[in-house]
Amino acid sequence: MKFFMFRRSNVLLAAVLLVLFSIGTASASKSMPSFSLPDVVTGDTVDSKVFEGKTLLITFFATWCPPCMQEVPDLISLQNAYGDKGFSVVALSVDQGGMGVVKKLVEKRSINYPVLLADSGTARDFGGVVGIPTSFLINSKGHVVKKYPGYVPHMILENDIKQIMN
Repeated sequence: MKFFMFRRSNVLLAAVLLVLFSIGTASASKSMPSFSLPDVVTGDTVDSKVFEGKTLLITFFATWCPPCMQEVPDLISLQNAYGDKGFSVVALSVDQGGMGVVKKLVEKRSINYPVLLADSGTARDFGGVVGIPTSFLINSKGHVVKKYPGYVPHMILENDIKQIMN
């Protein structure tokens, strides 16, 4: 019986390590796709060129997605901590309900980073977003350095951001 428990715990440990080591894999040489999308608060079109020279965390999300909503406080915290150091979170909503639904969320949660309404082409251009949340860490040269499928703990995001900003 002890052998099976030991073996089961090893399998579980291996699975956890595999997930942790696979988080954030992306080709470091791929450039971030350009985009021009509406800001959900102002309605103004925001071009990706306004973010040139910044480290970015681009996150695809939806208002109806529980893990996406779980990330919001962490993203606000990261924006507060690094926003004046050349970093920005940029959230790309894939909501089908239009800008009004997303704008309400931005106001209710006091979101302090740009929230844009993505289209299907944007998700495709980023290499195919098959689930949400999906985030991409972009260095100041505009290269995708990490891809995070699913919810990512704050500590992992912050450590990765610190590493590429230094």
